[in-house]
Amino acid sequence: MEHSAQDSDHQQEKGLRGIEVHGHSSRSVVESQPPPPPDGGLHAWLKVFGGFLVYINIWGFTLSYGAFQSYYASSLLSSASPSSISWIGTVQAWLLIVIGVLSGPLFDLGYFRSMLCVGNFLIVFGIMMVSLSKTYWQVLLSQGVCMGLGAGLLYIPSLALVGIWFERKRAMAMGFVMSGIAVGGVVYIIMFDQLVPTAGFPWAIRSMGFITLTTALLSFPALLSGSKVLAQPRKARRLFDPSALHDRLFLIFTASTFFNFLGYIVPYFYIPTYAREVLGTSDSLALYMLVMSVAASFFGRILSGVLAHYLGSVVTWGLCAFASGVLALAWIGIDTVGGFIAFSILWGFLSAALVTLPSAAFANICPDLTRLGTRIGMSWSVSSIASLIGSPIAGQLLRTNNGKRDFLGVQLWSGVCLLFGSCWLGVLWWATSRRLGKGWRV
Repeated sequence: MEHSAQDSDHQQEKGLRGIEVHGHSSRSVVESQPPPPPDGGLHAWLKVFGGFLVYINIWGFTLSYGAFQSYYASSLLSSASPSSISWIGTVQAWLLIVIGVLSGPLFDLGYFRSMLCVGNFLIVFGIMMVSLSKTYWQVLLSQGVCMGLGAGLLYIPSLALVGIWFERKRAMAMGFVMSGIAVGGVVYIIMFDQLVPTAGFPWAIRSMGFITLTTALLSFPALLSGSKVLAQPRKARRLFDPSALHDRLFLIFTASTFFNFLGYIVPYFYIPTYAREVLGTSDSLALYMLVMSVAASFFGRILSGVLAHYLGSVVTWGLCAFASGVLALAWIGIDTVGGFIAFSILWGFLSAALVTLPSAAFANICPDLTRLGTRIGMSWSVSSIASLIGSPIAGQLLRTNNGKRDFLGVQLWSGVCLLFGSCWLGVLWWATSRRLGKGWRV
C-alpha cells in the first residue's frame, strides 16, 4: 500500500512539472483542478483515520452534551435554568455548522494546515478551560464558543480532504470518518460517568482533555501526509448563490431540515435528566441510557444509508423523520426504566438518518452540481439556527409540578417539530419526483 501511494505521489508531481513548462496559464489550471483521486493507498487511508480522530472530538462532545446538561443542572450551574444551560450545547453545535460552512472556501484556498492547527488548539484549550470554570458565562465561553469555533474549523475540511483522495470508495471512506461521531460520544460519556464521582468534575474534564489532545496530535501526521500537490490552492466556491432563493426545491429542502433540526437534538440533551428526575434512576444508569442512544446511532447511520440506496434518500429520510416524531410523542407515555431504555435505543437508531441523509438527498434537487457546495452551505446555515434555538425553547417548556419535573412540553415540542418536518419532506418528495420524472424512488 505504501509503495502504491508513493508511486501515485511521484506520478502527480511528475505531471505537475510537465505542465509547468507551458507557462502560467497551465499552472492556474493545475491550481484549480487537483489530480485524480488515487482511491486507495497508505496516504489515502491515513486521511480516513485522521478524519475519524477529528470527528471523535468535534461531534463527540456535541452528542455527549446531555451528560453535561444533567450535571450542570444538578451541581455546577444549579442556579441557572435548564433553558440557559441548553444554550451552551446549542451554541457549540451552531458554531460547528456555521463556521464549518465558512471554512469550506478557506480549505479550497489551501489553508487546511492552519485550520487544523487552530481548530485543534481551540478544542483542547476550550475543554481545559471548562475544568477551571465556576460560573455560567465561563462555561458558555469555553465549552460553547471556544470549542464550537474549533470544531467548525475542522468539520467540513476533514470530509473535503477525504473527498480529494477517494472517488469510487468515497461513500465508504466518509462512512468510516463519520463513525467517529458515535465513538466519541460513547467514550466521553463513559469517561464522564466514571471519573466525576471518583476524581471530581475538574479532573474528569482534564482527563477528557488529555484524550482530546492525544487524538488531535495523532490526526496531524495522518491528515498532513502525502503529496504536496493536494496542498495547492483550488478554485474557491462562492458562499452565496442568489438563484437558490428562486428554486422551489431548495426552499422546501431548507424548510424540511429546519423543522427536523428543531426537534432532533432535544432528546439527546434531556435523556439523562428525565431518567434521573422522573424515573429515579442512578446518575450512572441515566448516563448509560445516553450511551445506548449514541451507540445505536452508529448502526442507524449504516442501515439508513443502505435503505436509501434502495428506496431513495428523500423517501428514507422522510420515513425516519416521521418515525422519530411518533417516537418523541410516545415518550409522553413512558414511565418505566425498561421502556425508557428501549426509547433511548430506538431514538438513536431512527434519528441518525436525520443528519446523515440530507446531504445525499440534496444532490437530487440541485440543478447544477457545480453549485452543490454553495447551495448546501446556504441551506445548512439556515438549519443551524434551528440547532441553536431548539433545545433552549424546549428548556423553557420544562415545568415543575409538586416538586417534580414535567417534561410534557419538551416531548411535545420535539415530536411536533419532527412531524412538521416530515410533512415538508412529503412535499419535497412530491415536488422532486415531479421534476425528475423518476417515479417515487427519490
